[in-house]
Amino acid sequence: MSATIEMGPGVRAGFTQRYDGGVSTAPYDTLNLGMGTSDAPGAVAENRRVAAARFGFDPDRVVWMNQVHSADVAVVDAPGDAGKVDGVVTTRPDLVLATLAADCLPILAADGAAGVIGAAHSGRLGTAAGVAPAMVAAMVGQGADPARITVALGPSICGRCYEVPPEMQEEVARRSPEGASRTRRGTTGVDLRAAVTAQLRTTGIGHITADERCTLESSELFSHRRDAPTGRLAGFIWREAR
Repeated sequence: MSATIEMGPGVRAGFTQRYDGGVSTAPYDTLNLGMGTSDAPGAVAENRRVAAARFGFDPDRVVWMNQVHSADVAVVDAPGDAGKVDGVVTTRPDLVLATLAADCLPILAADGAAGVIGAAHSGRLGTAAGVAPAMVAAMVGQGADPARITVALGPSICGRCYEVPPEMQEEVARRSPEGASRTRRGTTGVDLRAAVTAQLRTTGIGHITADERCTLESSELFSHRRDAPTGRLAGFIWREAR
């Protein structure tokens, strides 16, 4: 697992890695947390129990999204399936929010003083649609202050590796010019981290940290572009019991 991240008063977060335990076999080996893959559901359920135990929370507290590359965000008040959304927000102190990725950008956010946490999944389409600002807007609607929100960006494919056709790059650049990149091959690319960081800055958020690892380059992380079919890593955010 990545080290637990301090996200403000009483709020913790973290990202999983591919070989941090787990029971899935190739090509999903070993800690695949994505039920949307073709991995055995029983293996994924066990992996989710392993990840929760490693971070120290009850797996029955977790909210999971059916991610569809949208900008839709749900305010949730119960664990389990949040439906077809790419962002979730809650004020419930007993819930753990999860976001899955295997090249897309996982986003975790918290205003600990207001007791509001959020999680989002921002791939190319979600970034172009603005799922990160939509998550922030939903958090503000629940009482968060952008000036107090802390954001942790998880590992994702980097702009030097994420090659896309020019028209796909333009879809992102129309909203966030910072997301247009050149790859190592000199071709058009997308930098998800740069685009989302710029989007978050426009909402008034000042405290943003990032795991700079590239999923395609880092063998300890799942990468759909490198290995498809493959598993999914997770980002989790939760409030500590008091």
